[in-house]
Amino acid sequence: MAKILVIDDERAIRSVLKDILEMEGYEVITAEDGLKGVEAAQQGVDLIYSDIKMPGLDGMELLEKLNSEHTPAHKLCPIVMISGHGNIETAVEAIKKGAFDFIEKPIDLNRLLVTTKNALAHQDLKVQVQSKNEELTCLRKKVAANNQMIGQSPAIAHVREIINKVAPTEARVLITGANGTGKEVVARLIHDQSARAHTPMVEVNCAAIPSELIESELFGHMKGSFTGAVKDRAGKFEQADGGTLFLDEIGDMSLAAQTKVLRALQENEITRVGSDKTIHVNVRVLAATNKNLADEIAKGNFREDLFHRLNVIPIHVPALDERKEDIPLLVNYFAQQICAEQGTKVKTFSAAAITALQQRTWPGNIRELRNVIERLIILAGDEISEQDIHDFA
Repeated sequence: MAKILVIDDERAIRSVLKDILEMEGYEVITAEDGLKGVEAAQQGVDLIYSDIKMPGLDGMELLEKLNSEHTPAHKLCPIVMISGHGNIETAVEAIKKGAFDFIEKPIDLNRLLVTTKNALAHQDLKVQVQSKNEELTCLRKKVAANNQMIGQSPAIAHVREIINKVAPTEARVLITGANGTGKEVVARLIHDQSARAHTPMVEVNCAAIPSELIESELFGHMKGSFTGAVKDRAGKFEQADGGTLFLDEIGDMSLAAQTKVLRALQENEITRVGSDKTIHVNVRVLAATNKNLADEIAKGNFREDLFHRLNVIPIHVPALDERKEDIPLLVNYFAQQICAEQGTKVKTFSAAAITALQQRTWPGNIRELRNVIERLIILAGDEISEQDIHDFA
């Protein structure tokens, strides 16, 4: 049930508005002047009706006070001004100062009820938008937390230095490294530090898409262009227009798709499957692969001209076995992250346990280490020992 505050120095007006609004199912409280109205508003209301001409604190002053001194939650509350001495100038001034609407006395019943419904609907929408914004902010924080490059080793410091230099530019970047080393994190950091950070970063896993569908996925298609194409569809290049396109595992892309990607990079234009119309796109392309593209070129599996288009700035992400001095930092980071996700107390690792982890080899790299940390947190005690590493890792 919505709660409405009526502020007016005339008892009859307060009484009439209270009766009408309560008959419509609203909860109504009243105040006889501006100062008492401010006190009543602090209890939390969904809508305020306020007279303008009142002794002490008048309606305009009350409007300014509520909008300047109250919490954001109170600022969401719509305020409708009412007056028996209204004119266009007064109404305009009230709206400029933050009023939702202005009603003249004598108050028309239909106008009152319509304004009430509109104001409360507006309130609900603002609350929903605020909630969505808070969810989005929380999600962005989580994404940012997952896109950190943890480590202080010379190898990772070198990668970080290149990222800082290349991110503000429009240069294409080819990120290489074994599976699980964090190539996607590097791509995300480049995008987040670029002038395109406010635009989308669209990701495509070229290895996960069947070769017969990769062109449609990248460039889109027209309705009826192939079986299953029931409507026109924009591809990833169009979706990333103005932003960044991350082509992960590009070494697994078919030669036919490579040819079209090369054309898109050369001309900044793409053509949907089943169409002869070209579409201009403004996309920064980042690519990644776990393959040796020089070997793939020699085998005839990858176009050399595309390689040179992509490999403007090469970044090689080192394997975990090449940066074992970072393992203590990574263990602490993952332990805190995983315990937070599971809502449990943060577990610690003994010095001997850390040493045991550093003595292992990590073919699965960062991804494998995180999985091991999660397993240990679930199965071991509050302090994870060297024996736990041998038993569970």
